[in-house]
Amino acid sequence: MLSLLYLAAYLIAGVGIAHCLVPRVRVVARVWIGLTLGILLMMWLPALLAFFVDFSVLGHMLALIPLCAITAGAYFLRDKAPARAFAKGDKQLLIAIAAVALPLTVLGGYLQYTHCLREVNGALHVGQSTYGDLPLHLGIITSLRDAAFPPDYSILPGEKLTYPFLMDSFSTSFMLFGMPLNWAVVIPGTLMMALVFSGYMILASRMASGWRALILSTLFVFINGGLGFLYSIDMLGVSLGDGSANSLQSGTWWERIETILNGWYLTPANHAEQSYYNLRWSNIIVDMFVPQRTFLGGWCILLPCIYLLYDVAEKAHKRARGFGREPSAVIGVIPHTEEERLRVREENGRFAGYNVRQLILLSVMAGGLPLLHTHSFLALGLLSAGWMIYDLCHRGKLLPWLLYGGLACLLAAPQLFGWTFQHTTGNTRFVYFQFNWVNNSGGWGMRDGYLWFWIKNIGVPVILLMLSLLEKDRKRRFIASGAFVIFAISEFIIFQPNEYDNNKLFYVWWALCAVLAADYAVDIFDRLKGLRARYVMAGMLAVCCFATGTLSIAREVKSDYQMFSKSDVELAEWVEENTDKDDTFICWTQHINPVSALAGRDIVCGPGLWLYYHGYNLSERENDIRAFYQDPANNRAVLDKYSVDYILLGGYEYNDARASAGALTENFDCVYEAPDGTRIFSVGDMADD
Repeated sequence: MLSLLYLAAYLIAGVGIAHCLVPRVRVVARVWIGLTLGILLMMWLPALLAFFVDFSVLGHMLALIPLCAITAGAYFLRDKAPARAFAKGDKQLLIAIAAVALPLTVLGGYLQYTHCLREVNGALHVGQSTYGDLPLHLGIITSLRDAAFPPDYSILPGEKLTYPFLMDSFSTSFMLFGMPLNWAVVIPGTLMMALVFSGYMILASRMASGWRALILSTLFVFINGGLGFLYSIDMLGVSLGDGSANSLQSGTWWERIETILNGWYLTPANHAEQSYYNLRWSNIIVDMFVPQRTFLGGWCILLPCIYLLYDVAEKAHKRARGFGREPSAVIGVIPHTEEERLRVREENGRFAGYNVRQLILLSVMAGGLPLLHTHSFLALGLLSAGWMIYDLCHRGKLLPWLLYGGLACLLAAPQLFGWTFQHTTGNTRFVYFQFNWVNNSGGWGMRDGYLWFWIKNIGVPVILLMLSLLEKDRKRRFIASGAFVIFAISEFIIFQPNEYDNNKLFYVWWALCAVLAADYAVDIFDRLKGLRARYVMAGMLAVCCFATGTLSIAREVKSDYQMFSKSDVELAEWVEENTDKDDTFICWTQHINPVSALAGRDIVCGPGLWLYYHGYNLSERENDIRAFYQDPANNRAVLDKYSVDYILLGGYEYNDARASAGALTENFDCVYEAPDGTRIFSVGDMADD
């Protein structure tokens, strides 16, 4: 309860700040921006205080002081124009959100619950998509309790935590106020999914031509998947593969559906046989929002940033074309009525035609992105560059962009230079040239034809997008001018060792372009008026657009795997109750580790499954761990080298490190033994030779 009250304080403050700074923004959008701002402040203020008083309850309580100061400052610097009232358009938008975003939120909340440590008879279960990455986030969440900042990796002690950690520290905040680990993951995740689904609809409503395009673009983004489903219905009466090859087409009729619903990544959106089918356009809900928490957190803040930027630029363009500006509103003209005085005040609050308060709010939110999700910050920067160039070509106004970009970069610089760039500079696995993303994996040549790769993976909507760009429409071209900067850069440059992660940029491109595709689809439908078959055509289009995404979501809803056994949970509880927070364990490098993930204790080395893609070479630590377990007596120096306090001996240590249980028993005292045989030895209580 305390954690929810603490969250409520930030959400209320965020809404109040947004009301003060951007009162002319429509009511629904203003509340949404305020809620996301409140979340960003709850991430950042306790983290900043943690550099002085650790990431503790005390630090969180002290963080309320700057929160009050920021809120008061926003009030004194407020835009004194009347706040935009709730209008008919807001009501229509809320109805659309209730019809689309609310069901998506229910789905997202269900997946958060089932995929993030669902308790089953004392064990903890997850889903297919969270089986790989969730323990990484759990380890960060649990290890940040009362941690000194800047924090180190709990799975690589001695190395600064350069992975964007604010999304995970957000969950830590809930734990500090007494919320259990699973709910500290589920509740923030569900809240952010609600803000992303509804927020995208608010953003799309600002860009789309009407409510039909708004809903269609939302479905294009969130029920995405492409044409992969066609493989599963091609020659249904003949089995074209088996369980190990061509698995999407193994079996006949219902067997193929069972394969999709029960197999390990055998969906037609992101298939395990990547070299065979080349299906890589993962469904954004089940493969991104649920398992990749930083991606979800990044979009939660990214979408309102895009809204603020588009809104302020679009209004400036309209004023430049003579819309919405009366002669008496020009600066220097003496106002005679209250209405004229308000208009003059509005113009005086602008910077080269741009609302300066809105620019500053945008800059602060954008500047807080790097330690939340670096890819979102990069995508916003690329989008902004495209829109700036478009603006310069049509209006020649540079100063507002310098104000926004300069302040955002100033706030982001300490994060980038203090964290992000530290492990990327000089590492050739980061930032390298590769054309056509994963269709040209490793630079070894394209597997599919260039256009066919995108048509197959995104589906009919990408064809609609290409056709929409042929139309002469100023608004569409402005949106595309920023979106395609993201696309062009992502098509030529890979920004991390895992080439697949460029999809975090492509999804932002698609979120914008889906509006253009939806608009064009609605245009076509309207032009077919009088043709009775147009509803049949629309139904066929819906199947082509959403069948793959629906199958992928259905598979994830059905998936259920045990991650931590009841014995693992009991072991983690013992570790938390009987060891110090700063104690270090030596163990093997498996990714499912109750000591690091559930108890939050440091381990000598985590799995390369994560750390390799963070830019680290683990060979020395892995060799040291293996040498110690095989010959503890002659490798005690390893314990001193890594300041080890406890030794874990379980199945992974037996099977992968080839541990000598007898030698460990001879040299160290066993302080805990689990029902499954897993043991913990204390280094401080070494048995006499």
